[in-house]
Amino acid sequence: MQSTVRYDSYPWWIVLASAAHALAVYALGAIVLSSLTAWLVVPYLLLCLGQEIQVLNKSCRHCAYYGQTCGLAKGRLCALLFARGDPQRFVDRKVTWADMLPDLLVVLLPLAGGIISLILHFSWLYLILLVALLALSFAGNAFIRGSLLCKHCKQAEIGCPALGLFGAATEGEDGTNAG
Repeated sequence: MQSTVRYDSYPWWIVLASAAHALAVYALGAIVLSSLTAWLVVPYLLLCLGQEIQVLNKSCRHCAYYGQTCGLAKGRLCALLFARGDPQRFVDRKVTWADMLPDLLVVLLPLAGGIISLILHFSWLYLILLVALLALSFAGNAFIRGSLLCKHCKQAEIGCPALGLFGAATEGEDGTNAG
């Protein structure tokens, strides 16, 4: 059985793909919400920014990729904004669905706004954008995390609370499950 390659530093093409994915989700969410009113765009983008800062502060500063090139493009950025945390704190952290609420709101708010907008004034363009947002948010995220990120993550070998939340497991270098 072939072992999975773990990256000490992710290749830049993966970092760029991951960052482009996140930015595309945020941009589509903002565009979809603008179909209701432009006044929703700034609060939505502030929610996205706040969510990113929370992840940096609560997770990234304690991660094995702190100060390094991680697949989510956050390891180096985190080192510029926050002091190094305790790696054991990352391992011991229990992630619940309540912790995931800000991540979910990034998609659920534009989804709700898009549905309301389509009911009030149907537009094929906004329907297509809403479908694209859902596809990127679910299938796109599953591909990025499942194929490009998590299976190559060295943090998974040490311990990753997200793996427990989603019931996922990654194959360690010795062929055993690390999650």
